[in-house]
Amino acid sequence: MASGGSGSTRVRYWEYLPDYERNRGEILAAVDRVFSSGRLILGECVQRFEEKFSAWCGTRFGVGVNSGTDALFLALKALEIGPGDEVITVANTAVPTVAAIRAAGATPVFVDVEADTFLMDAALLEGAITPRTRCILPVHLCGQAADMAAIGEVAQRHGLAVVEDCAQAAGALFEGRRAGSFGAMGAFSFYPTKVLGAFGDGGMVVTSDGERAARLRRLRFYGMEGGYYSREEGYNSRLDEVQAALLELRMGSLDDEVARRVDRAGRYHAGLEGVGDLLLPVTRSGRSHQFYLYTVRTGRRDELQAYLASRGIETRINYPHPVHLMKGYAFLGHLPGSLPVTERLAGEILSLPMYPSLPVEHVETVIGAVRDFFAGA
Repeated sequence: MASGGSGSTRVRYWEYLPDYERNRGEILAAVDRVFSSGRLILGECVQRFEEKFSAWCGTRFGVGVNSGTDALFLALKALEIGPGDEVITVANTAVPTVAAIRAAGATPVFVDVEADTFLMDAALLEGAITPRTRCILPVHLCGQAADMAAIGEVAQRHGLAVVEDCAQAAGALFEGRRAGSFGAMGAFSFYPTKVLGAFGDGGMVVTSDGERAARLRRLRFYGMEGGYYSREEGYNSRLDEVQAALLELRMGSLDDEVARRVDRAGRYHAGLEGVGDLLLPVTRSGRSHQFYLYTVRTGRRDELQAYLASRGIETRINYPHPVHLMKGYAFLGHLPGSLPVTERLAGEILSLPMYPSLPVEHVETVIGAVRDFFAGA
């Protein structure tokens, strides 16, 4: 059990080794089956996982690719979105969301977010639409889905596609349907830290449109459908057999892992409710929260993070710099103050340790340290 003091046992922000040790035999057996199969790329493991994961999402098709970034990029390419087009999204996201839009040749247009959920504010979409707008790209942040009813209504009224960034919210429900099943396509990341994480990188696009799925399969493999003949300009982006096998294995315990995340979140809620100026995560009615992140808000964020570090507790800021204010995207022309809620959140958010095997005693240690901080200890 972690205790106070700079030399104490650390409370890790994220850790996979306990899960690996518990499931080591099954994991190594799955790897051995792939290595013994004679097929290492785009074989039966990928196909089986594509079918299983897409069905779990409530869609008809899945196309495995090599990262969540490529999942977004290829989804946009499959919609023929490119130079001259605009894609509406948010700036309080990981850079890959915006990088994928730029890689497709399109221009990201940012709208602000809801202060309590950190999710796209659908009420602001109408004001961001121009004749060049082709797509709305909501980000299901922290483990909760954005308001897909309101977003879908705006998209339908203006004839726009919707591509969902589901990197942080595999399995999150909105009115009984899973994230990724609302738009033209849903893009997932299987980066190791994710709700469903691989032992390396990986991603998938899910869709219920057979023609789009077929095109995605071409685009991920040089534009080919078989043999060495390219039907269109394509790319190299394939989920490999080993990661597919491991992801399929992990799906068997996914519900239990999410239940453990929710349990830890509930313990944080119970222990931190009403403490100082701390604002806890909000789950909107009609939605589930997978708690990929447990992100709190406080005007004393930097002090709190430093204090927790002094107690041996790791935390993260997801994300300290909104994309629209980063030097790498200064060419988009956004000035400070253009997204006031997003910018305020960037100075207040702090993610506490959260992963399925996070020991309950570590949760209690974090709660105690946070309470001590606000009590002036």
